Amino acid sequence: MAKKNQLPASMDFYRDNTKLKWIILAVSVLISAGSIYYTSILVNQLKEREKQQVELFAKALEYTLMNDDGNIVFITDEILFKNKSVPVIWLTKDNEYQYANIDINPGWPQERKNEFLRKEINRMKESYDPIEIVLRDDSTGEVFGKQYVYYENSFLLTQLIAFPYIQLSVLAIFGFISYLAFNYSRTAEQNQVWVGLAKETAHQLGTPLSSLMAWVEVLRDDPDIKNKGIVDELDKDIRKLRVVTERFSSIGSTPVLKDENVFHLVNNVVGYLQPRVSSKINFEVYTLSEKIHAKVHAPLFEWVIENLCKNSVDAMGSTGTIAIKILRGSDRKVFVDISDTGKGIPKTMFPNVFKPGFTTKKRGWGLGLALAKRIIEMYHEGKIFVKSSEENQGTTFRIELKSS
Repeated sequence: MAKKNQLPASMDFYRDNTKLKWIILAVSVLISAGSIYYTSILVNQLKEREKQQVELFAKALEYTLMNDDGNIVFITDEILFKNKSVPVIWLTKDNEYQYANIDINPGWPQERKNEFLRKEINRMKESYDPIEIVLRDDSTGEVFGKQYVYYENSFLLTQLIAFPYIQLSVLAIFGFISYLAFNYSRTAEQNQVWVGLAKETAHQLGTPLSSLMAWVEVLRDDPDIKNKGIVDELDKDIRKLRVVTERFSSIGSTPVLKDENVFHLVNNVVGYLQPRVSSKINFEVYTLSEKIHAKVHAPLFEWVIENLCKNSVDAMGSTGTIAIKILRGSDRKVFVDISDTGKGIPKTMFPNVFKPGFTTKKRGWGLGLALAKRIIEMYHEGKIFVKSSEENQGTTFRIELKSS
């Protein structure tokens, strides 16, 4: 395969930015992993702290149940009532429900409250084992009852557990928006380059084209040249240059799409290219109907067909066949398949075919297919893609258009 020509640094940056994307992704993963790891440490510390707090709560509760002295008020005020964050439920020896930091409607009847608390206990069991309170007789040491304290994470701890995932979601959304903004700015910059290049090319062609038209008129009046067919061939090339100029002038402005006969437009291109390529290259145009129409801008559409055919010629060298099939599809679509018998394109290169700068030729900027894609997809709201390709057997490009 021929070596690709060197491109400007700006175009290389846009084309070869895979490494930069992987670096950004790696840094993002490291930041995310670090955030989750650090948050998990804080979560574990807070879980342990809340567990100790509930254990202290259970001991204080046990003490109040087994003793009746002056310390009860201190324990009640300073320990039991100080827990205002960790939700807890405990059962008394009479199987009555007591709770703290549980949001219950005070207007509910007791039966409904009990049902709600039972469901809460079942849910709490899934997170933590209950803390057992053993009630013993101080004099004999005999166990005369047991109670259980059920608890779950506080609202603060729940928020802290969810925080890294919320943070990562926000970062992901921000990154996605930044990626879209970068792609949009890149596309806008490329569009400005295309438009500027096209307009300047059209402007530069104007002066020599006018001069050539004048010289053709001079040659037309020369009796020695008049009847040799030279002037007619020159006139064809001048008309072609005028079409090219019109094409470049159309870039950057919204072209007017008209109902055109696709078969005739394709034949116009083939008729122009056939005498200008190797005589060993054969053009074949197939269609079931010569009256297939589509909404196109004729000069730009012919430009796309010409670009694809020239690429096929380059891929085949000096001999081969270019077959163009025009089909009417469903959903008011028209298909134009352009096939060649050239060297083909590896499947791994399919995604890069229409990118600016992609070329397999020794000379060339790799802009033809990029322009073709822009013309078909942006101006005609159609599609262009590699339908199939096999190395050393050939390639088929497909164009999808809207029928009239």
